[in-house]
Amino acid sequence: MSALPLAAQAAELPPYHPFGEEIELFEAAYRHGLPMLLKGPTGCGKTRFVEHMAARLRRPLVTVSCHDDLSATDLVGRHLIGQEGTYWVDGPLAHAVRTGAICYLDEVVEARKDTTVILHALSDDRRVLPIERTGELLEAPPQFMLVVSYNPGYQQLLKGLKPSTRQRFVSLSFDFPEAQREASIVQGECAVDAATARRLVSLARALRASAEHDLEEAPGTRLLVNAAKLIAAGIAPRSACRVALLECLSDDPQVVSALGDVVDAVFET
Repeated sequence: MSALPLAAQAAELPPYHPFGEEIELFEAAYRHGLPMLLKGPTGCGKTRFVEHMAARLRRPLVTVSCHDDLSATDLVGRHLIGQEGTYWVDGPLAHAVRTGAICYLDEVVEARKDTTVILHALSDDRRVLPIERTGELLEAPPQFMLVVSYNPGYQQLLKGLKPSTRQRFVSLSFDFPEAQREASIVQGECAVDAATARRLVSLARALRASAEHDLEEAPGTRLLVNAAKLIAAGIAPRSACRVALLECLSDDPQVVSALGDVVDAVFET
C-alpha cells in the first residue's frame, strides 16, 4: 500500500496528457459517488491518470497493487497481538473509507476472488464496507472514491471480472496514445530531444504490431520513458532500448535478439 499525503498532492500535480473527456468524466463520477473502472494495456497511463486526478481533487490516494496472494483480509484489516492483547489494524481499503481517500486497486483481477466480493457493497448505492471481524459497518463519506483497473487484453484468457462486479462501475477505456501525443509525453518526462522521442515511439509501434505473435504484452509508454531517461543520461540508444524495453518484454534470447533487429532498424544512422 502507498499513500500520497494531501499536502504533497496540493504542492505538485502529476503531469498527464488527456486524450478525451476522461478528466471531466472522472470529476463527475467523483461528485456523484460513483466508482470507476479503468481498462487498458499495461503502461498506457492508467495509474498516472489516477495520481493526477487525486491531486487535482486534492484527496489522499491509497494505491494497492493487487497480486495472486492478496486476500479480502489484506484489504480490510486484521487483528494483531501486542503486549496488551489483541488489537485491530485497518487494511488499506478500510483506511481509505475512514479517511475519505481515493482508493485505487491496480490490476484488481490479479487478487483472490474473495476480494471482489467485498467491493460490492462499496460500489453500489449502499457505499458501505462491512467488517465482519469487528462487527462494524463503515459508511463511506462523500469524499471516498473507489477506482479499480485491469488489462482485459492480457487477462481475458486467464482471469476476468464478473459481470456482477463490472456493472457496478463507470468504465473508462485507455489505450496507447497516438504517435504525436506519445512522443510529447516521452519528451516531457525527461530531457530527451524530440527526434529521439519520435524514434522511440516508432520503435514501440513496430513492437506493438508484432506483439500478438511474439510477446505476452505490448510495450507501454512507461517503458519508452525509461529508455528515454537512460538515453538522456548518456547511454547509447541501442543499449538503453535493450535493457529498458526488450529484456522487459521477453526472457527468450531468440525473441530479444529478433526485437533487437527492430531497434537497429529504427536507430540506424
